[in-house]
Amino acid sequence: MSVANRRIKTSFAAGELAPELHGRIDLRAFENGARRLRNVVIQPTGGVTRRPGLRHVATLSGPARLLPFEFNTEQTYLLALTAGRLQVFLGDAEVASLAAPWTAAMLPQIAFTQSADTLLLFHPEMAPKRVTRTGHADWTLSDFVFLREPFHGFARGVAVTPSATTGTITLSASADLFVPGHVGARFLLGAKRVRVTAVAGPRSATATVEDTLGGTTAVQDPEESAFGGARGWPVSACFHQDRLVLGGSRDLPNRLWLSRTGDFADFDPGTGLDDEGIEFALMSDQVNAIRAVFSGRHLQVFTSGAEWMVTGDPLTPASIQLHRQTRVGSQVDRMVPPVDVDGATVFVARSGRAVHEFAYTDVADAYQANDLALVARHLVATPVAMAYDQVQRLLHVVMADGALATLTLYRAEQVIAWTRQETQGAFRAVAETEGRVFAVVERDGTHRLERFDATLGLDAALSGTAAEPRDDWTGLDHLQGETVGVLADGAPRAAALVADGRIAVDPPAREVQAGLAFRHVIEPLPPILGTAQGMLAAPLRLVSATFRLLATPAFEVDLGRGVQPVAFRRLDTALLDAPPAPFTGDVMLRGLGWRRDAMAPLWRVEGEVPLPLTLLSVTTDTRTTA
Repeated sequence: MSVANRRIKTSFAAGELAPELHGRIDLRAFENGARRLRNVVIQPTGGVTRRPGLRHVATLSGPARLLPFEFNTEQTYLLALTAGRLQVFLGDAEVASLAAPWTAAMLPQIAFTQSADTLLLFHPEMAPKRVTRTGHADWTLSDFVFLREPFHGFARGVAVTPSATTGTITLSASADLFVPGHVGARFLLGAKRVRVTAVAGPRSATATVEDTLGGTTAVQDPEESAFGGARGWPVSACFHQDRLVLGGSRDLPNRLWLSRTGDFADFDPGTGLDDEGIEFALMSDQVNAIRAVFSGRHLQVFTSGAEWMVTGDPLTPASIQLHRQTRVGSQVDRMVPPVDVDGATVFVARSGRAVHEFAYTDVADAYQANDLALVARHLVATPVAMAYDQVQRLLHVVMADGALATLTLYRAEQVIAWTRQETQGAFRAVAETEGRVFAVVERDGTHRLERFDATLGLDAALSGTAAEPRDDWTGLDHLQGETVGVLADGAPRAAALVADGRIAVDPPAREVQAGLAFRHVIEPLPPILGTAQGMLAAPLRLVSATFRLLATPAFEVDLGRGVQPVAFRRLDTALLDAPPAPFTGDVMLRGLGWRRDAMAPLWRVEGEVPLPLTLLSVTTDTRTTA
C-alpha cells in the first residue's frame, strides 16, 4: 500500500541548517530551513532571491582592510588600507592615495573610530593616526597628538634620580628600566614632567625637563606615559558621551581611559572633577584583555573573556559603574569590530564559531548575548571581517576560508536566516557605506576591490552601453585570459574568452555586462516521511513539485535526473538572443521513479544564468510505501 503526502514549503526564514539538525523534524527551524543555500539571500517574507553580482572597482596592491568614512549625508567614502598605503574611494572612483606606516601583518589588528571629519586609527604597535579630509581630493594622514596623555606606574620598586632640575638632564635608575622605545616618552618625577630624548642603557637616559623639578633626590616608583614605543599603544577606541574612550593597550590590556569631556586629546584625570579624564581597570576572576569598546545604549566593553556594561548618566569619575554581563569573549588574533543591528550589538565570539547579539532587556535590566548562528554553526568558521547593510538589512561575515556568510535578521518577524556566498576566488574583507557593500576578493593571486551591484548577475563584472550595437567590448584587463559570462541587451550569450582585455559579442549589442559566472543552489532538507501512525521509510516517489516564482526570467531545477532548464512562455535558458520576460506564477513539474535514499533531496534549484530569480514557495506531492 502506498500513502500520498503533500507538503507546502512557504518559507525559508530559518536559512541553511547545520547537518546536525537534519534529523530534528520537531524544530520550527526544520520546517522553514534548507539543506543548502548558496549565492542567495533570504527575504524577510521568507522567499529566496539570487544574490547580486559584484562590480569590479579597482585592483589593490595586496591584502586590505576596508573602513567606511562618512563625511556628511551626501559624501560617504571608503578607505582601503594596504601595506604602506591608504587609498580613498568615493563611489567607484579613487580620489586620494597616501603613504602609510603600517605593514600587511598589522592590518588585522587595526581599529578605528570616527568623529565628524576625522578618523582615528589604532594599533598596539603603532602611534595612533589621524585621517582628515580637508577637500574632496585633499586628505592627510598624521599622528594623533595627546594634549595630556595618561600615566601609569610601570616601574614599581625602581627609583629614578635626576641630575638637575632644569634643561637637559640625565636620569639614573636603581634597576633596569629604560629601553630604546622610551625615546619620546614622559616620566613624572614628583608630579613634574620630563621627556626622554635618548637612552644610553637600561639604567641611564637623557631627558628634557618640561616642568621645573623640585630637587635632585631620587623619586621612588615614578610614573611614565601609559602609551609609547616602550609600553605599546591603545588597542581599540570609540566616542561616547562627548569623550574619546580608549580600550586596552599592549602592556595594559585590561584598562580603560576616557578623555576630558569635549577634549578628545586630554586624558589628565586632574582632581576628579566631573568633566576631567577617567581611568580604571577591569578587575575580575578571569583575564579581560579589552578587544573593543562600543557606544550603544551604554558604553559596552568587549574583552577576551567577557562583555561589560559601563553606566553613568553622564559618565563622571564619581558616577561611573562597571558591570560584567556575559562570558562569551571576543577574538584576540584580529580586530573584527562589533556592529549595530537595530539597537543590538553583534560581535564575533572568541571561539570563532559563533556570532552573538549583545542586546539589552528592560525586564532583566541587563544584557544578554544570544547566539545568532546556533542552527547554522557550519557556516561560521573563524570570521575575519563583518559589515551590516542597513538598506537591505543583511549582515555579511567574511570567513577565513574565503566564504561570505550572510544573515537576514528581523527579530520581530522571527527571521534569522543564514546563507553562504561563494565566488571564483575568496572573500577577504567587507565594508558598508550608505547601503553600498564593498568586498576585497582574492582572485588568481591578486586582490580586487569589488562592490555588490543589483544591476549585475556576474562577479568581477563591468557593464557598458553604446549608442549603436557593437561587437567589440574592451576594458576587461582585470579578467585577461578568463572565460567570462556575457549578458547582452538583457539576454544571456555564450561564454567568451577575454583576450587583450576585450571580448567579441555576436550579434552586436548596445548594452553588455561581462564577468565571472557564479552558481546559485537552493536545496531542501530531507523530506518528513511521517504520518499519524509514525514514521515511514523509503522507497519514496516524487509525484510532482510546484514552484511559485516571482519576476524570474530563468529557472533551472533538478528533480533527480540532473539540472534541467524550465521553459515557460518562450524561454530557453541555454542561449537567448532576446531578453526573456520575467515570469511570475506557478511552475508544476512531474517527478519520475522511486527513490530509496530518504536523505536525498526531492528537488534542487541550481543554475548560473545571470538573471534574477526569486523562489517564494514549493509544494511537493509524494507517495511512500506503508
